[in-house]
Amino acid sequence: MKRIITALSLVFALVGGVQASGGDVHLDKAPDRSNDLGALQNGAKLFVNYCVSCHSAAFMRYNRMRDIGLTEKQIKENLMFTTEKVGDVMKAAIDPKQAKDWFGANPPDLTLVARSRASHSGTGADYLYTYLRTFYRDTSKATGWDNLAFPSVGMPHVLWDRQGPRELTTTTVHQTPAQTGKPAGWERIVTTFDASGYATSKVEPLTNYRGKASVDHKFKALEPQRAAAYDSDIADLTAFMTWMSEPIQQTRKQIGVWVLLFLAVFFVIAWRLNASFWKHVK
Repeated sequence: MKRIITALSLVFALVGGVQASGGDVHLDKAPDRSNDLGALQNGAKLFVNYCVSCHSAAFMRYNRMRDIGLTEKQIKENLMFTTEKVGDVMKAAIDPKQAKDWFGANPPDLTLVARSRASHSGTGADYLYTYLRTFYRDTSKATGWDNLAFPSVGMPHVLWDRQGPRELTTTTVHQTPAQTGKPAGWERIVTTFDASGYATSKVEPLTNYRGKASVDHKFKALEPQRAAAYDSDIADLTAFMTWMSEPIQQTRKQIGVWVLLFLAVFFVIAWRLNASFWKHVK
């Protein structure tokens, strides 16, 4: 028994360690558009136009998108660029060797990313929604881009033309170490990345500060309407990738409701039968 308890403790410790390694970045809540066929179809269009160029979805067949209201004709004419058969899986257009040379690693398969990225910070959908909305220009990076949810990411911002230009301001408050003749203190560092990716920083000492260390990020869209449309598109794309990770999710939930209702009715019948069977037994 002690061995079993010890083994279970190790398992829970490992699970906790894996979740903690996911990072402490704040994840924005992704809008729930799982039942919106129009949103799922728009997400599918965005996925094949912007993602399948480099990423594959090796566990998803094109004809499965009939479940979100598309006909085979629509799939063939509008969504198939890397294959000719509607029953084929979604393969990346890029050559894996070239991808590794360009990005340092072969871009991962995205079929199950909406499930694998779930953590204590939020769901996989929350992660994708946040990740795709927190790119910013940074001229110090090889690709010219960086990301708050995935720092030093090797992927450039392929959807930048839809989002439009914007600026990022990061405010960091931290404690400075004590030096010779100078006690420890606090300071605020405000770093701004402009629309071209050039950074400027301002350091301000804080006197009599009683707070704690913090990091705050704020984006400023230079074209607000364009940025709002982009956020809506990303919500659609996230919804499609979440659906792709488990296409029968809605069916599973519906079946689950009916099963629970059946069990509730069956419990009442079984309870009354049991009472009737044992009423003459003392």
